[in-house]
Amino acid sequence: MYVCIVALLAFFLVAPAHAQVHVDIGIHLPAPPRLVVVPEVRAVQYAPAAPISMFFYGGQYWAFVNGGWRVSAGYDGPWIIVAPQFVPRPILLVPVNYYHVPPGHWKQWNKHQPPRWGNEWGREWSEKRGWKAQDDRGKGDGKGDGKGHGKGDGKGHGKGDGKGRDK
Repeated sequence: MYVCIVALLAFFLVAPAHAQVHVDIGIHLPAPPRLVVVPEVRAVQYAPAAPISMFFYGGQYWAFVNGGWRVSAGYDGPWIIVAPQFVPRPILLVPVNYYHVPPGHWKQWNKHQPPRWGNEWGREWSEKRGWKAQDDRGKGDGKGDGKGHGKGDGKGHGKGDGKGRDK
């Protein structure tokens, strides 16, 4: 009797957790997608013909769906929701133009730069991740602090150095 109760309790405790972790993102591909190397981040491949923004890195498929990341060992799931702090840096460095279905507000961003993850996930995320690859001003030079959105040196001058760079 004791074993039966423990088994039943284990089933009820494990079943909801399993249901919460794996997610059906509504995409069921009939075959593995053709993958192409992202030239700017050679460790990452993308699936240009997939109906979602799908990438391959580290032996796993990564999908950006509805503003969030999912990961799977297989191209057709099961998918696991991944919190922003656990998404690998190479995936985050993929430029906007490789996202098949980017959020609408990304269209105003430089398509040859990574998404502005600091804008998406906030200052706390940026600080914890040490996010300096994209400074959230669109320059992508890794020198910005993510605090400003205009051009210039932060002192109101807005002057360049004559070489196409802001001082």
